[in-house]
Amino acid sequence: QVQLVESGGGLVQAGGSLRLSCAASGRTFSGWTMGWFRQAPGKERQFVAGISWRASFTNYADSVKGRFTISRNNAENTVYLQMNSLQPGDTAVYFCAADWTSGITIHTMEANYDAWGQGTQVTVSS
Repeated sequence: QVQLVESGGGLVQAGGSLRLSCAASGRTFSGWTMGWFRQAPGKERQFVAGISWRASFTNYADSVKGRFTISRNNAENTVYLQMNSLQPGDTAVYFCAADWTSGITIHTMEANYDAWGQGTQVTVSS
């Protein structure tokens, strides 16, 4: 059974940075596209960033382009989200997700992802 565990969330002031990690276990990481989503209170979960298996392709939500960077270390079955210039609007629970059926396509819809972590809270104060 696949397990995804996020870490690295916390409280940060506006303009600050955080680095989220997502460690995968229970199944080979090979071939997975990985994504980060977030869900703010009272809002639907939304796509933040995605990365293909060999990191050849990435995709970002417009709201985070130029501030967030997704990366991965396949040897360690881990995907990262470096978040810079954080704003109060980035406050949310952040989830990582795995898609092992779509090849190199980076989907932005959560229905395309096969496994999810439990999330890590990111709070940005003004």
